[in-house]
This record gives sequence, structure tokens and C-alpha cells, in this order.
Amino acid sequence: MFERFAHEARRAVVVAQEEARDLRAGRIEPVHLLLALTRDPGRGGAALRSVGLDHAAVRDALARSGGPLDADALAAVGIDLEQVRAAAESAFGPGALERGPLERTGHVPFGDGAKKVLEGALRHVLAQPRRRRDRVIDTGHLVLGVLAVADPVVERVLRHLGTDVVRLRQGLDRASAA
Repeated sequence: MFERFAHEARRAVVVAQEEARDLRAGRIEPVHLLLALTRDPGRGGAALRSVGLDHAAVRDALARSGGPLDADALAAVGIDLEQVRAAAESAFGPGALERGPLERTGHVPFGDGAKKVLEGALRHVLAQPRRRRDRVIDTGHLVLGVLAVADPVVERVLRHLGTDVVRLRQGLDRASAA
């Protein structure tokens, strides 16, 4: 499948691996692809920035939304994430629960959600009219793939930022059809 990727889309996958490593994730997930795409100078990054999604805003929203932990879900079972954070910082110092960059280097594998993003991007290209099927997967297709997966972390970040997902998707669909 990667032979169909435009240079910018390949670069976004590499940057997603760096994002996953920096966040100490064991696998590349859709949110890492979203973070990488905010750095994209091409169609996907431009579409994200047009709805207010830049790297700093997404990274901040991810941190404030509890990262991969869902504060609302934890609260439903009686766990207050802010109390846990405060207790940890009281006992171990400020930033005790913050993750630093991962020390190891090398390949970070794709999680199931990230694989679905790539498959969704390919499906979007293949669904285009036959005359356009020779097109490669670009970063706009990757953004559509991220939106199609319905990843709970991505959804929480986008909701936290007040992102108009419908407008974002429609803008990318119009650009693909052109």
C-alpha cells in the first residue's frame, strides 16, 4: 500500500512514529497520525489549520483531555483524574505523571486504529472515479481516514477544541473531487 503514498503522506507516517515515541506510546495510534498531519505543509495540514487545528493546539488538547485516559470514563467508575494527578504530584513532585520522550529508538508498530486510518485513506482513493484512480494517497486522504475511524481519543481532542468535523470533512471531500 505504501507505494501509493505521496511523499508528504509518507513523511506524515514517519512523523506519527516520532509523535508516538515522544508520547511514550507502544503503538502508533490515530491521534499520533493527527498530530503528525498538523505539521503537514500539504492539503491535509492546510485543511486541519483551516478549522483551527495546529500542532500546539492538538498537543495541548490531548494533554488537557487526559491524554489517552478519558477523565469522564474514569469519573463514571469513581476515579477523579485530577485528584490522582494532584496526589501523585504531592508525593513525587510536579509533573510526576508526565511522560518524557521514550529512550529507545527504532520502529514503533501500528496499532489497529492507525491501520484502519491507512485502509480508510486507500478506500477513499479507490472510491474516486476510475479516471482518478491512478492518484496517490495524499495527506488529505489520511485526514479523512483519521476522521472515519471514530477513535475515542481523537474524538475527545476534536470535541475539546470545538472542531467542526463536518466542515473539515466536506472541505477535503470537495478538494478530492476537484
